[in-house]
Amino acid sequence: MPRLRLTISFRGLPLAAGLLLALSHGAASAGTDFTDLSPAERTIFHQEIRESLLGLPELLQDAPAAPAASPYQDAIDQDLARLSERDQALFGPRLPGFGNPDAALRIALFTAPDCPDCARAEADLRALVKTHDLRVTLLDITRHSALAETLELDMAPSYVLPDMMLRGHIPPIVLERYLAR
Repeated sequence: MPRLRLTISFRGLPLAAGLLLALSHGAASAGTDFTDLSPAERTIFHQEIRESLLGLPELLQDAPAAPAASPYQDAIDQDLARLSERDQALFGPRLPGFGNPDAALRIALFTAPDCPDCARAEADLRALVKTHDLRVTLLDITRHSALAETLELDMAPSYVLPDMMLRGHIPPIVLERYLAR
């Protein structure tokens, strides 16, 4: 049996609830409830609801999409707090690195010795510094192990931006998207 799918706007919700309550009251006063309806009665009932709602088009407006609550919001907030608290340890102007010390964009790159992906990551960032207002801080993940552990970074290369952390080598085209947001 086809099902009726409705999207009811918030302002029409009380009216729709009242309409359904009235229709259900009529069924209840007839000595039945919705679960006791035969397939033919259920079809008639659905048709009555459909016709009633189609007669009130303001009830069928698309409701504004509610922002989806992230199940990870607490973890995101904790990560952002950790990054904010360690801003100078990650992006301080006296730390080793390259690019304009007063750049609008900042990345801390955690690397490890003898890491081919780390060397590629650094080379990619050096190229991006030429075309972006970017400062890159270079941090050795073993020498800065306490900072890496606090940020829960367990691999090199890892990129830390003021508002996110990325693990593993990121291709330059993807890094550019992060820088452009």
